[in-house]
Amino acid sequence: MEPVYFPIIGLARTVFAAQGLKFTVTGDDNIPATGGAVIAVNHTGYMDFTYAGLPVRTPKRYIRFMAKKEVFDNPIGGPVMRALKHIPVDRSAGGDSYVEAVNRLRQGELVGVYPEATISRSFELKEFKSGAARMAIEANVPIIPIVIWGAQRVWTKGFPKRLGRTNTPISIEVGAPIAPYEPAQALTDQLHSTMEGMLLNVQKDYHHEPGAYWVPARLGGSAPTLEEANAMDAAEAAEKAARRAK
Repeated sequence: MEPVYFPIIGLARTVFAAQGLKFTVTGDDNIPATGGAVIAVNHTGYMDFTYAGLPVRTPKRYIRFMAKKEVFDNPIGGPVMRALKHIPVDRSAGGDSYVEAVNRLRQGELVGVYPEATISRSFELKEFKSGAARMAIEANVPIIPIVIWGAQRVWTKGFPKRLGRTNTPISIEVGAPIAPYEPAQALTDQLHSTMEGMLLNVQKDYHHEPGAYWVPARLGGSAPTLEEANAMDAAEAAEKAARRAK
């Protein structure tokens, strides 16, 4: 038993119950009972990683997430992240975190990654980075795709958090393991295609409010299109770079 992770999960489930979150989890039998695997998760909200941990509890396992270094620098969140053995990522020099992730995979751990690297403002799948594929290939472990839908209603980029009792339904689908193969770009493309199909699948039975901020434009919501969201991300990145230059 994990002395910190196990009670944290218990606390999280208590919070989820207090919030009235209604989870629908499918495909959790695709989580391997033993051995390393890259857990690839779509990214629509700040709480994705907590929900992604639910299906891996079926075989009583834990995910070590790769998360930006700034989270570990937080005086409150940092000690917790380190105690849970998550992996800090310095985006300006990510080599060390990549090596650590591959080592963890070889040791039989589940390592969680966001292939999109950042929250998708459109709630559609952004272009994937190749890191998940490269890690799987180097460690010779499968990639397990997980798609979460509804997390953006709890807390997402640019909108107030809704952490009270909202009774929000959240759907989680775990896909079949994808065996590693080269080249990494082809594996990345397959992962993206697979997760795109999974996203459409979880959306088809989900009630979407017309015009709601958390609903993709494709489904009648007011979220920006993928192209518009990418432009917003590019503008934000340029602004941050300009501030750093000063």
